[in-house]
Amino acid sequence: MKKSRILSLALAGALSFSMLAGCGGGTEGSSANTPAGGNETTSGNTEGTIQIGGIGPLTGSAAVYGLATKQGAEIAIEEINALGGLQFSLNSQDDEGDIEKAVNAYGKLKDDGAKIIYGCTTTNPCVAVAAETYNDRYFQLTPSASSTDVTAGKDNVFQVCFTDPNQGVTAANYIKDNNLGTKVAVIYNNGDAYSTGIYNSFQATAKEIGLEVVTVQTFPDDTNTDFNVQLSAAKDAGADLVFMPIYYTPASLILSQAKSMGYEPTFFGCDGMDGILDLEGFDKSLAEGLMLMTPFNAWGEDERTKTFVSEYEAAYGGIPNQFAADGYDCMYAIYEACTAAGVTADMSAEEICEALIAQFTSSDFSVDGLTGTGMTWSANGEVSKAPVVVKVEGGVYVTQ
Repeated sequence: MKKSRILSLALAGALSFSMLAGCGGGTEGSSANTPAGGNETTSGNTEGTIQIGGIGPLTGSAAVYGLATKQGAEIAIEEINALGGLQFSLNSQDDEGDIEKAVNAYGKLKDDGAKIIYGCTTTNPCVAVAAETYNDRYFQLTPSASSTDVTAGKDNVFQVCFTDPNQGVTAANYIKDNNLGTKVAVIYNNGDAYSTGIYNSFQATAKEIGLEVVTVQTFPDDTNTDFNVQLSAAKDAGADLVFMPIYYTPASLILSQAKSMGYEPTFFGCDGMDGILDLEGFDKSLAEGLMLMTPFNAWGEDERTKTFVSEYEAAYGGIPNQFAADGYDCMYAIYEACTAAGVTADMSAEEICEALIAQFTSSDFSVDGLTGTGMTWSANGEVSKAPVVVKVEGGVYVTQ
């Protein structure tokens, strides 16, 4: 297949979507003012349509991630369906970030007639669901579950996000190559697969390249609220950079507590920190100078990004983060693969699965998306694309 035609397709569908979004709505049965919940579909008429089953936290502490991936996917489906060819619907189920609820959501999606699984949003639920989809032969594409455990030993599961090891290696090299810090402290969540996976590869790479790590501090859960011990250890060790492969909720507390103690190192995070500027009640000035790796910059000046941000704001009333962009790219990747493989709505889930596996791993299949140009996939489900490092300046991301 030739290089993906997503850009032209997105622009072709943008007018139709903007007319819908301009009326203040998102997709049918879902809008910025609709309470988050499951069992939502983006099209009222699914006859002759391929139903995609989405799983992610639409409520609970991780809902900001699940809602973003859901909403980004909805925008893409609106655009795709407006083209008049292959049609999709999205049935989103809430797993609340819980493993058991994610597996139950998957069972419901099968009962509802889903042919492709989109998700899960977070790693541990995704690992559990991936074991089920592998046995049942459902094609699964996750926007944001980044652990290698998600795809390990499963030929049917693919990722649009960076893997955890990839982020750790890239972060260590970037810090070293750009002389961002001479003494590095690490603060990570040792109870979380995402955070631990990135830390392990970061630490190994730092040792290889001579990046001095002066202290490693942990915390057990994202509900942790006191980080003074960890910050004091970093400060006492003379760390001028603190690497934090964690989500933005604990990161926001760390930034606040660091300011209170007068500690001002460079803070460097990964894609899980994206969204910190939109955290309710968070003082954006605390993030000034924060650096993080993300595949998407909502303040980018290219036309495609500006169009997506405009559509997202019209539909949901906020700035999209990278999770929304990952969700958007997932739908277009599925669409491009289905189109190239000749997938039709009357095919079984297993038939679609085998067709999409072959297409995603084909040497001539690539996708241009919001989060990467020329994205390709290996047989182990890992995506290949270049990360972007941004710095918070004046309350917005500035690409470095």
